[in-house]
Amino acid sequence: MRELARRSTVLFTLIALALGTTASVAGAEAAGADSGGKPVPKVAVIGTGGTIAGVSRTRVSFQDYESGKLPVSRLVNDLKPEVDAIADVSTQQFGNKDSNNYSIAEYRRLTAAVDRALKTEDAVVVTTGTDTMEEFAYWLDLTVRSDKPVVLTGAMRPWTVVGSDAPANLYNAIHLAASGKTTCYGTVVMLNDQVQAAREVRKTDALRTDTFNSGASGQLGVVDQDHIRLDRAPARVQQCGKKSWETPFDLAKTGRTLPRVEIAYSYQDAGGEAVKAFADAGADGIVTAGTGAGGVSPQMSEARADAVKNGVLFASASRTGSGAVYDDHTDGVIGAQDLTPQKARLLLLLSLTKTHDQDRIRHWFATLGTAQFVTPRR
Repeated sequence: MRELARRSTVLFTLIALALGTTASVAGAEAAGADSGGKPVPKVAVIGTGGTIAGVSRTRVSFQDYESGKLPVSRLVNDLKPEVDAIADVSTQQFGNKDSNNYSIAEYRRLTAAVDRALKTEDAVVVTTGTDTMEEFAYWLDLTVRSDKPVVLTGAMRPWTVVGSDAPANLYNAIHLAASGKTTCYGTVVMLNDQVQAAREVRKTDALRTDTFNSGASGQLGVVDQDHIRLDRAPARVQQCGKKSWETPFDLAKTGRTLPRVEIAYSYQDAGGEAVKAFADAGADGIVTAGTGAGGVSPQMSEARADAVKNGVLFASASRTGSGAVYDDHTDGVIGAQDLTPQKARLLLLLSLTKTHDQDRIRHWFATLGTAQFVTPRR
């Protein structure tokens, strides 16, 4: 019955989007409302640390704190009894450190932890630091095999300060996950009452609580206390229930050693030494964060051409944070479309786990990297 309910939720969302209406929450409409004896959804909260688990020096030390100190079980317990009305929550401590301190190998293990949890739970919430949350989110979006809801959340202020955004963000993330509304959306991010798609979301401010947005694409929706409103969906929901919903990147079938992919930043009169150093150090791929629509300096261009001759594959992205770098089929250089450099790096890395065929990787950048809605022909 739960599986039927999940599919019905997604069907309702798609119909609402097609009609230009707003989808309202199904299932747990009101937090704290009497469930009438019916079981609430099972949500696993996996903690990785970050500011949300931070401990401040004083109650007003908004920037003076140690991240990754509180266990995730403590965070969830602080939300009781209210959270019990919307979800049956279990916790797992995957790690407890700054998001910058995680390796790609640990990302891989996190994917496995999320997929294991989703075999028995209805949804997963991952708490993590905001500095690289967009990378955590996109990695999980590309690698988690289950289509059940996966929601990332964190905080810009530690749990222990006056006016912390942490408790509300965690509660709302659990609420969103338990609702089932983002089934087949892939991974989403929930902070500041806003729901963002993993592919588009980016951190835009070092300190403000409204730091996350999705650029020109816009947010997916909002969580307003008892109401979850979704105004749009990622294009992959059109494949819900089909094998084609899954990405090619099943890490359980991937070798132990993952490719090395780096990012080289372009600027006025940038030298080619960074590209050469990465290539000489054994990088399998390099993303250039270029000016405008992917431009690089003459020195970087020369170094890139030399690296391509030695088998290094490049993705060309823009440092602007908005707009696309379209693919022009230059040998060894793939247009990253509108992916940010850090997300283009993850897609290139995962692509290189499967193949070195440029045509296949170009196809993945043009489809997975730039998924678009397709209107069926009548």
